[in-house]
Amino acid sequence: MTGTTERDEHFLRLSFTVARRSLIHGNHPFGCIVVDADGEVLIETENGYMPARDGTAHAERLAATQACRTLSREVLAKATLYSSAEPCAMCAGAIYWAGIGRVVYGLSEHRLRGVTGNHPENPTLDLPCRQVFASGQRPTEVIGPLLEDEAAAPHDGVWAR
Repeated sequence: MTGTTERDEHFLRLSFTVARRSLIHGNHPFGCIVVDADGEVLIETENGYMPARDGTAHAERLAATQACRTLSREVLAKATLYSSAEPCAMCAGAIYWAGIGRVVYGLSEHRLRGVTGNHPENPTLDLPCRQVFASGQRPTEVIGPLLEDEAAAPHDGVWAR
């Protein structure tokens, strides 16, 4: 692992901004960005639950799909996906299959489960993304949780509705 850098914190905070924007757009407060090795933001996705109530439209899964369609394997291998929350098992699988080489996340799945409780729109899987990635045949570097209190802030009051 290369460890946390100021660059990681900068881009992670951008994912928090995307998460807040997702909430403003009527979706769950999750967001992510994909950044190349040179620090250029290539993809930015909000949660896409509404209007179709698509439980698979997590920001990270949407970003992985877009990445597969638009970026080369070489770029993806050196890219970092910054996510406001730890990728769930589904999203970690999508990130793995897309070939994104590095993940940095804010809010852990474990803490997210505490925040969302048993809300029917977010039945959180308390399965660390590291376990999903460790099951694969190629390494995926993972940094997180990081800036967890900041990452939790967009969720304040959302899941009590």
